[in-house]
Amino acid sequence: MKGTIQNRDAFLNKIAGRLGREKRVTGVERPKWSYNPQDAVLKEADADELLEALKTQCTKIHTDLAVTNAANLTETLKEIVAQYGGGPVVTWKDDRYKQFGLTPLFKEIWPKEKVEVYEWDYSEEGRNIEYAEHANIGITVSEITLAESGTAVLFSSKDHGRTVSFLPAASIILIPKSTLVPRMTQAARIIRERVNSGQLAPSCINFITGPSNSADIEMNLVVGVHGPVKAAYIVIEDL
Repeated sequence: MKGTIQNRDAFLNKIAGRLGREKRVTGVERPKWSYNPQDAVLKEADADELLEALKTQCTKIHTDLAVTNAANLTETLKEIVAQYGGGPVVTWKDDRYKQFGLTPLFKEIWPKEKVEVYEWDYSEEGRNIEYAEHANIGITVSEITLAESGTAVLFSSKDHGRTVSFLPAASIILIPKSTLVPRMTQAARIIRERVNSGQLAPSCINFITGPSNSADIEMNLVVGVHGPVKAAYIVIEDL
């Protein structure tokens, strides 16, 4: 059902009145700030320096991090999945897995080893959520990765279900090294540029920083309250 906006003009007119002017509908320009501190963090960092910053941050957010290349990605992924207790595994429907050389692992190797793998299928609707809920591990791919905070940015779509990253007990996020940026500032610009260029906006953008965390007023940290208990990032260097 399409929503409606109620009392918009009255609301905007009231704000304009409080500002001592009439509501503006044209001629509004984005302000040009003389100082932009948000651009200073890791401003001169190259890809290797951003990776080191990510490694440091992962030690603070209870996230395992492995660095590998396309040739060794399958073995690295197998090792981490085994460490996290094996399947069932749920993945997106994403051509990048094929580019990473993971199709034989998902379609042949793991099934032969009795590791159950389920690929998200939007036509299945509720079955996807049910499987993700019972999966041990969800495997996704980061679109943009914030080195400063150790945050992976996931774009949801019909083939990229949101539940793959937060319903399984553990989350493994594949991070092409080329996706590394300093911080949220650059991520917001990238997303805006994609939308301005005509690309379809994701149905949801998730900023995920390690496993689920929650702290009470006394700052007693509990991991895994409302999402994965374990999380791992696998940085892929040569893509």
